[in-house]
Amino acid sequence: METSELLKKVRKIEIKTKGLSRNIFAGEYHSAFKGRGMTFSEVREYQYGDDIRNIDWNVTARYNTPFVKLFEEEREMTVMLMIDVSGSREFGTMSKLKKNQITEIAAVLAFSAIQNNDKIGVLFFSDIIEKFIPPKKGKSHILRIIRELIDFKPEHRKTDINNALRYLTKAIKKRCTTFVISDFIDDNDFEKSLSIANNKHDVVALKIYDKREEELPSIGLVRMLDAETREYQWVDTSSSKVRNAHAKWWRQNQSKVEEIFKRSGVDVANIRTDQDYVRSLIALFKRRA
Repeated sequence: METSELLKKVRKIEIKTKGLSRNIFAGEYHSAFKGRGMTFSEVREYQYGDDIRNIDWNVTARYNTPFVKLFEEEREMTVMLMIDVSGSREFGTMSKLKKNQITEIAAVLAFSAIQNNDKIGVLFFSDIIEKFIPPKKGKSHILRIIRELIDFKPEHRKTDINNALRYLTKAIKKRCTTFVISDFIDDNDFEKSLSIANNKHDVVALKIYDKREEELPSIGLVRMLDAETREYQWVDTSSSKVRNAHAKWWRQNQSKVEEIFKRSGVDVANIRTDQDYVRSLIALFKRRA
């Protein structure tokens, strides 16, 4: 992409998403994620109403009376964006491609983090770790992230969420809030890695999908391209058997992914490309508040 064209796109994304993060998400973001990063402050004797999960058993045993740990909110968080850049993000049939929706959402979250004095980093992944941008603050850092979101060219086209989650767990030592932004179309089993990552960090899943992934329209014989394998296949969409089989696959895949999120304790927002992602994000933030 030409530099001038890229800068125009960066500026357009900046104007739209910065305004959203400032005017709409500021309060919801803070209440949903601040306070989840806590540091130990001191201990004191147990009082009625204290959370028993905060009992310090070592001190309690020493003094033979219950003591609880006190914590204080960290003044800043680290926020990581895990961005799926596999071939399937290039699909879209309605108002925008999945990758365009991902770009806007990631930019909104990045500006929200900066406005709350948090560090922000990005991990681009396919079936390999494509690029890692360490967490930092500052407008120049944000604009670099937006440029990468718009113009990044991955080396691979397949998906391995499991590999990306393992990398995150090893690379980020301090507890952080991580948004995994993906369509979660992945044949690999990533449940164990997701559970481990969510035990160490605060992981949130943003599942991006297109209406035509749910159901095929009846438009006759269509030559389709698998965006990840680059293989073409003729599909007779006029066949109800074909359409029903596709719809069944979609439901089974969604059910499997939803169960993984539930068992791993990960919050999720399902966001369709032709729907308003603002409402979905606000609903997610309010559930977590």
